[in-house]
Amino acid sequence: MNSRDEYLRKMHAKLDELNAEIDLLSTKAGGVTEDLRKEYHEQIESLKAKQAVAKQKVEELQRAGGSALEDMKSGIDLAWSAISEAVDSARSRFK
Repeated sequence: MNSRDEYLRKMHAKLDELNAEIDLLSTKAGGVTEDLRKEYHEQIESLKAKQAVAKQKVEELQRAGGSALEDMKSGIDLAWSAISEAVDSARSRFK
């Protein structure tokens, strides 16, 4: 297996983890006050937008040739960094 395939597998696993995190926040949103529910939904929508960007970048990498990994990796890693910060913020805000 080459590094591109390993990287893609890692990114797909991160997308799955993000889906689980969004699902968890959605579930928690059902049991809170209306004011908090609005905040949860705003945070969830923000995460979904960031997720869409990351997913698009991963799909671009899948379509690109093997030599594109290094060129595209920094953009994907930057997107994941933003997602990680957003998830951490949501998690700490809604404990």
